[in-house]
Amino acid sequence: MANPTILTVDDDPAVSRAVARDIRRQYGESYRVVRAVSGEEALEALREIKLRGDQLAIMLADYRMPRMNGLEFLEAAMDLFPLARRVLLTAYADTEAAIDAINVVDLDHYLLKPWSPPEQNLYPVIDSLLELWLATPDPGVTETRVVGHRWSAPSFAVRDFLARNLVPYRWLISDEPEGGRLLAAAGLTQADVPTVVTSDGKTLVNPSERELAAHVGLSTVPASDFYDLVVVGGGPAGLGAAVYGASEGLRTLLVEQQATGGQAGQSSRIENYLGFPDGVSGQQLTERARRQALKFGAEILSTQRVVALDAAGSGRVLRLGEESAVTAHTVVLATGVSYRRLGAVGVEELTGTGVFYGSTVTEAINCSDEDVYIVGGANSAGQAAVYFSRYARRVHVLIRQGDLTRSMSSYLIDQLNDIDVIEVHPWTEVTCAEGNGHLQSLTLRDSRSGESRDVPTSWLFVFIGAEPHTDWLDGAVTRDERGFVVTGTDLMTSGRRPAGWGLPRDPYHLETSVPGVFAAGDVRATSVKRVASAVGEGAMAVSLVHRYLEAQ
Repeated sequence: MANPTILTVDDDPAVSRAVARDIRRQYGESYRVVRAVSGEEALEALREIKLRGDQLAIMLADYRMPRMNGLEFLEAAMDLFPLARRVLLTAYADTEAAIDAINVVDLDHYLLKPWSPPEQNLYPVIDSLLELWLATPDPGVTETRVVGHRWSAPSFAVRDFLARNLVPYRWLISDEPEGGRLLAAAGLTQADVPTVVTSDGKTLVNPSERELAAHVGLSTVPASDFYDLVVVGGGPAGLGAAVYGASEGLRTLLVEQQATGGQAGQSSRIENYLGFPDGVSGQQLTERARRQALKFGAEILSTQRVVALDAAGSGRVLRLGEESAVTAHTVVLATGVSYRRLGAVGVEELTGTGVFYGSTVTEAINCSDEDVYIVGGANSAGQAAVYFSRYARRVHVLIRQGDLTRSMSSYLIDQLNDIDVIEVHPWTEVTCAEGNGHLQSLTLRDSRSGESRDVPTSWLFVFIGAEPHTDWLDGAVTRDERGFVVTGTDLMTSGRRPAGWGLPRDPYHLETSVPGVFAAGDVRATSVKRVASAVGEGAMAVSLVHRYLEAQ
């Protein structure tokens, strides 16, 4: 494998050469030094590094660059290399911008120009950042390659799984030369897709999520059979509980069926999360939270589905499929919600081949110069519309009500109104989806007039409703008529505690009808459906876990 890269970007050629020269002189034997003279050129270099599966250790970017300044570059670069260390080169007058960058791009250091002598002002900074970087395993050091058909639901499922779990991969079309060469090298044909080739040369043909996870470095088997705290679900609430539980010394296990981040992890941009005035992508937020949880010692299991919860004395037993079980003193249920399926004719058959549920980032670039249709009027649909507007020729937002004011935040409504390529269609529903092998047209119906019309499109993204999928908790904890978990005072009926409650106290605020089992985030009845509140409830659940454990 090639040496890790240190990248410098400065639009002043003299400064660019000087910083690259000084860094190469000190670190050239162990690191490859790459320099660029614009943010666009630097991003292109990063993409090439990513495709090769090479490592990126540090990025140094000048603040004042035309078209794309240093902050904008570093923010974009984080999506490619979230673990690379980030340095902003600034003049004295720009120190305020550098301080702001600490929140915007999680800046590691800002360096005043000129840095001469480098032995005093440059090398100590680089040394400390390299030490930090070397102490953190970089998932970007390997390259997984996926070969498949563009309009293939199994191929999409593999790519979506890798993307949502923040596993870098390279996508190759099976009937293009490079994809064909890779299949031939593995002794396969176009009929054997999706094919995944891991960094160590292992070939997986149409792998299951469990098989794929095991070969790309995700944990799928618990390391122990007993924990202080088991968190079920890896969305914002679950990650919040895992971070606070592990950081406070609890042996913590987080179990996630698909990918950490939940619905929030699929969001292209969250702009109302505290501390990120310029917004943060769901992937960035998820990756940072995941890294925090692992840093504090939490264990994270992927592709594991919890199918039952039982009380066994003071322990709480969670069965993981038919294979195994784990026991814990306490449990936090943070399984969130998923998008409701669209019941229009033909939609189910075309899911994954033009019809998608919340999968915006994975497919957005493939929608260039095409018409995209989005069903839904809540924030997730609005965020997707803004993101797709960067690529699509036109974005059509279909809503069943007359306007967006009841379901979408005002800041998002204002953004949609300001983007010319976005068009909102009120009182409109999808009644039929058609296509041969992939989506080719939709039938739209005006709910007021009853009139229908057909529109050509290959892209439909659905963001409707919220289903908690808590059937596995039937008979274990109290749920409301929609399946959401009831907690705290809502469990009390005429001042009486829930049936079977054996403790001489009322349930805590987030506690379910089973003592020691808590619920946080969207899965909880009456919760506020926002990322920040979900994180807050995850943290609050851990404080209640401590109170419960102290009383035992």
